[in-house]
Amino acid sequence: MKLCRYGKDGFEKPGMIDGEGKLRDLSKVVQNIGPNEISPRGLKMLSKVKPESLPIVSNRPRLGVPYVGIGKFVAIGLNYSDHAKEAGLPVPAEPIVFSKATSCISGPNDDVIQPKGSTKLDWELELGVVIGTKAQYVGVENALDFVAGYCVVNDVSERAFQMATTQWDKGKGFDTAGPIGPWLVTTDEITDPQNLDMWLDLNGKRMQSGNTRTMIFGVANIVAHVSQYMTLLPGDIITTGTPPGVGMGIKPNPVWLKPGDVMTLGIRGLGEQRQKVVAWPG
Repeated sequence: MKLCRYGKDGFEKPGMIDGEGKLRDLSKVVQNIGPNEISPRGLKMLSKVKPESLPIVSNRPRLGVPYVGIGKFVAIGLNYSDHAKEAGLPVPAEPIVFSKATSCISGPNDDVIQPKGSTKLDWELELGVVIGTKAQYVGVENALDFVAGYCVVNDVSERAFQMATTQWDKGKGFDTAGPIGPWLVTTDEITDPQNLDMWLDLNGKRMQSGNTRTMIFGVANIVAHVSQYMTLLPGDIITTGTPPGVGMGIKPNPVWLKPGDVMTLGIRGLGEQRQKVVAWPG
């Protein structure tokens, strides 16, 4: 299933994408898409809904974050060997885990606002993993059983902020630094998260091209690892690192995002995002 939310910011309705890619109104079935709906029980109920029985949504409404109730936005750094190389950093011995502020979350096509004082704004195409079942001390062998589905994430980063101290939160958690969507795609459609093509274009030019098979730590390993010291709850999301091709890795002159730039990014089977960079209004 492909689940989504659509409408004006703060007034989104639940939706479902049918087999032809058309948006269907799910509001007569559920009031919203959140932790209850993406639980095993909730997904089983929704799987019985025939998309063709739902009203088609006309026009092209704004798509919001595909579900609500994100309690933790966990991120993994340097999880592709080629990206670690372009960053000039060693391949980590275990996953590098940090957090993005939940206030940074935005819709998949909402503007990315360059924060005040920013000089090195960058992009990071990533696979998002959405937790559907409480996960605590789970093993690698069954870690995917706790996953509700997957989505596209842009881990937007401000490198000057990020590298100012040993803590990355400043450069990773500013407002609009976490576009998520367009859909939450359930695990019945994505049976192998380690074989997904990924791409990101900047102003129509391909910058990132990769596949999740080149992750240093796969999805199952990441979920299991994080669950050893941080209980993962339904609705929590883990963004799993980026393939090579980010702006800071371009030699000899890094490329930084500026107002007016447009990012288009996607993952096979998970849809596409499109964001325009705009200047801080203050």
